[in-house]
Amino acid sequence: MDLNRRTAMAAGLGAAATAAVGVGSASARAAVPATITIPGESPTRTNIPVARDRRASGGRYLALLTAEQPPQETGWYATYRVRVPHKRVYALSAVAIAPVETPHTEAVGSYLQLSVNGGPFREVARSQPDWYGSPAAWGDLSVLNLGEVELREGDNALALRVVEPTILDNSIVYVLSLDHLVLHPLPGGPALRAATVPRHSVGEPAHLRLTLHARTTRPHPVHYAVIDYYGQRVAAGRTAIPAGRRTTTVALPADLPPGHYRIHADDGVTSTFARLPAHRAAAVTDAAGNRFGVNVWASSLVPPSRLDEFAAALRDMGAGWVRDGQSWPAAEPAPGAYDTAHHDRVTRTLRARGLAVLDVLSPAPEWAMTDASLPLPADLRHAYRYARRLALAAPEALQLSNEPDVDTTRSTGDAHAAFVKAAALGIKDACHDARVDAPLVVLPGIAQTGPFQDLMLANDVVRYADVWAFHGYPDPAEQDDPEFPGAADEQHALARRQGVGDMPLWMTECGAFLTTPADLTAAQERVQARYLVRSMVEGLAAGNARQFWFAGPPLHDDGVWFGLFDRDFGPLPAYSAFAALTSVLGAAHFVGPVRQLPAGVRGFVFDDGCGLRVTVLWAARRTRVAVPGMAVSGVAYDIMGRRITEAGSAVVASPDPVYVVSRAADSTGRDADAGAGQHRGRASTALPLSLSLSPAEHIVLSQRYAARNAAPGKDNGDAPAPYGYRLGRRTRMSLDVYNFGGQGRYVTVAAEPMGAGWSVWPVAAGAARVWVPAGGRVSVDFVVVAGRSVRRRVDRRLVFGARLDGGGEVPGSVALVHLK
Repeated sequence: MDLNRRTAMAAGLGAAATAAVGVGSASARAAVPATITIPGESPTRTNIPVARDRRASGGRYLALLTAEQPPQETGWYATYRVRVPHKRVYALSAVAIAPVETPHTEAVGSYLQLSVNGGPFREVARSQPDWYGSPAAWGDLSVLNLGEVELREGDNALALRVVEPTILDNSIVYVLSLDHLVLHPLPGGPALRAATVPRHSVGEPAHLRLTLHARTTRPHPVHYAVIDYYGQRVAAGRTAIPAGRRTTTVALPADLPPGHYRIHADDGVTSTFARLPAHRAAAVTDAAGNRFGVNVWASSLVPPSRLDEFAAALRDMGAGWVRDGQSWPAAEPAPGAYDTAHHDRVTRTLRARGLAVLDVLSPAPEWAMTDASLPLPADLRHAYRYARRLALAAPEALQLSNEPDVDTTRSTGDAHAAFVKAAALGIKDACHDARVDAPLVVLPGIAQTGPFQDLMLANDVVRYADVWAFHGYPDPAEQDDPEFPGAADEQHALARRQGVGDMPLWMTECGAFLTTPADLTAAQERVQARYLVRSMVEGLAAGNARQFWFAGPPLHDDGVWFGLFDRDFGPLPAYSAFAALTSVLGAAHFVGPVRQLPAGVRGFVFDDGCGLRVTVLWAARRTRVAVPGMAVSGVAYDIMGRRITEAGSAVVASPDPVYVVSRAADSTGRDADAGAGQHRGRASTALPLSLSLSPAEHIVLSQRYAARNAAPGKDNGDAPAPYGYRLGRRTRMSLDVYNFGGQGRYVTVAAEPMGAGWSVWPVAAGAARVWVPAGGRVSVDFVVVAGRSVRRRVDRRLVFGARLDGGGEVPGSVALVHLK
């Protein structure tokens, strides 16, 4: 990739800029204020180069693309002079490249910072849904809303700068493409721009801050109302923003219960806030022991200036884990040349807010892949070294790829299993050599059970990992009342068949596909909140040791909303429901289902780790349910964490889950302490496995075929059989033998008899015994022959085993092949 060199622009361009943004004739000025266009390529001062393109409004545009660090004092910047006839507020837009992917382009730019008339630079920190919905302009550029600016009469200065890089396919660079800016005058005088309430807990004061988009010359009256989750008005009032000010603050009622609230104010201004529960169960003292997580993908979804506050919001919500990741191509742009500083800064910010981090390995760099290996490195030593590097940064856990079973590549379960083994060995060996705690090794997040995962498991990957992982989403057609998928039960049954013992299972993605052209409706917000609680509860009840919601940040992708926050980063009801859930469940040790419930009612009992039993109930329609022990010492809470004072000895179950907390015998009829230890032990995941991998387990076998023999594409997981490598009657292939141990080894390899008309033998006589140096790879060539009796397009297992001289069975390599 060609990168632009740092360039200084001539100060004489300022004259052209001033002429281009003149205010027009006197008659025009006297009528409606003119829209003002500012050519991007004509700043008064800049250190960003200009490029030519006939599609640009003036045939040229500002074009920054560089890996060079910006000047420390100025950043990559451009300053513009603009003259306006009157003091006024303008909406500022730009034809520029967005900092997130949009429907018309995958190209992304850096986040912009804006300064007006020498004021402080502030990041244009809009959310992914805002940028994602930006109209296409030309090329990779979109029409972007940059917010509102207040300009004085006469000359004004607007300055843009870039100080944060963005991540492209294989590099971390600073990017800005700017065609032009447009100032759209807003009609009338000062208007309300924002009504916000900072996040706070019950018992803390709640203050509503009202902000105009410009200072007012006279007292400015404002009406407001506060609506709770159930649509009830809980506060309302009228105040005035004093003359000469832009803001004022109003105290809200001190007795507001915990939950989700929406503010309605003048000028169509709305916003949301969360009032968090006052106390949380104290059973979980560290983030790593917390059962609740959130998918973040910070580099793509969270503006840099918002990351710290966003992380704090997740921790206040009760999440202990975040699932994040970085681009391997950007982190290792050339073999052994690592650049993880950008991602390391994100990780430090998350950890500083008390969150444990699950990092996910991305597909390999282009330089490491071949057509036959996509999306994995052709040489697994690259995977070993990269994972080793990541482990030395000591994240709490590393997940060895995301949904490899439903990508559109031709990668197979056996190839991915070899990759997992190599990466896991890099992680464990790095921490053993450095004498630091090893991150948990988490198996890839599998989208669905099927032949890909079966083949991975047949290759004996489980012994290399600490955690089994999978994903689960409801049917996208279930928009009004999504059902928790069967993925958890399927995966636990599969794990039992594999005999994995106490290995914990994590659902590293769960969420709901809520279809909307823009934002969630009020009804959809309730669906999301209800499903969040139900999915978390049912996942834990199924035996999952961790549940990760997808996703945390505002996220609207291909017509589906996923995030717990709205496009203004205001909390949605699901955020408050998450906070109530974690507050009440605490350690969330599953005890058992509630028996003998009325038809249509679901119920589950948990131990909160502090001697309390929590019964979670919901129903398709309102149903009164008697809960044993509630009349003696029970307390009920609604989905928002608000105490239900009128409950008595029964509660009303409805689509909104309720919680009943009691010290008495739990709803299964057992004593409050019986069985708690058993369930704690089953789900304990605080420490990685103490398994020390043997020299034989440091040998990794990987079958390698030519690209012409590649398996069929997975077609997003729905491709029909056959699934294996497509062979001719006589096919030459290689078995790569890797030695990730500390000393060289003699390894004897052999293929198991295939039967059914198939045969396989080494090309060279005596080649079945090879010397593999420490950190080395040796390829042994074999010929696979399909006899006349072999039926076409029928998969058959091809299995290679190996032994070390002196003893030690090497985990085998199992692939599927068929006669094409």
